[in-house]
This record gives sequence, structure tokens and C-alpha cells, in this order.
Amino acid sequence: MGKAALTRDHLPDAAALDSRLQALLLHHEIESFNARYAQALDEQRLADWTDMFTEDALYVVLSRENFDRGLPVGLIYCESKRMIHDRAFALMETSMFAPRYLRHIIGNQIVLSAESNGTVKSRANYVVLQVLLDRPDATLHQVGVYYDVFRRVGGTLKLAERRCVYDNLLVPNALCIPV
Repeated sequence: MGKAALTRDHLPDAAALDSRLQALLLHHEIESFNARYAQALDEQRLADWTDMFTEDALYVVLSRENFDRGLPVGLIYCESKRMIHDRAFALMETSMFAPRYLRHIIGNQIVLSAESNGTVKSRANYVVLQVLLDRPDATLHQVGVYYDVFRRVGGTLKLAERRCVYDNLLVPNALCIPV
């Protein structure tokens, strides 16, 4: 028997196809954003990292325990891009910490919702590995979940909110570079 011919009944309608393509493109756009985000942090380009946020952004790094209890207290709590910029400036210009390499791995991304006003909610798992230059081995620095709210600014996705909820009980060493 030969191949079955595709009929109109086997093809998705244009609206369904358009909706699926838009969802796929949005997922790809957020995945690309997260790749650039990880690269900026891994290369310690904190000025580029800061530019990935909206002016009124919220950036929080908090424990799973506090997140589950609805407690906002975290290791890092920045309520605007200016606070995020101040943290980056302090790290680049005034803080002293042991030299290190970090690798941010972001995966299992899910787009939770996309509003008509351009707001997008998503989540993704992350892992941060760390190598201190005076140690021979890499260590697991942090494991967790990003809970994100994106907004379009000038046609580009930016983070309006990123909650980095880490699963490990303790964060070894210092949390110098953001996650």
C-alpha cells in the first residue's frame, strides 16, 4: 500500500497552527534569554546582567523553606533595577572574594501563561556549579527553580520579576555572583 494522502481533515486549522507557532516562538525566546542570562553571569558581565531587568524589577534569591511559607526574606532582595545595579556595582568595584568560575545551567523551562499585555510567566530549573581557583574540583553551589515574570520593553523580553528559589539547605561559601 502507498502513503496515505493528506486531506484537509488531517491538517490543523490555521488558527490552531498560528497559536502553536506563537507558543513555540515564545518558548524559544525565553530559552534564548536564559542562555544569554547564564552567559552574562558565567562571564561576570554584571552590567549586561543588570540590563536584562525592567526598571521596576524584583530580584530575589530565597530558600525553598521561606518560599513555601510565603516568607519574602532571602539572601538577596532587590526591589528595582537601581538596587540590582547597586549590587552589581558593589560586586564589580568594592567586594573582595576568592576568584572563581561559575557555570549556570538552566533547563526544563515551562511557559505558564502569556497575557495579551505582553506579560509572560514561566519557570525553569537551574543549577550553579562553582570552581574556586585554588581548589582542584568543581562543587555544586546551588540548585533551584526560577519563577519568572517577563515583560516586553521596546519589543524585547526583560525580567520584571525573578525569584530564584534554591533547594539546598545551605549555600556553601559566599553567594557573590547572582544566580
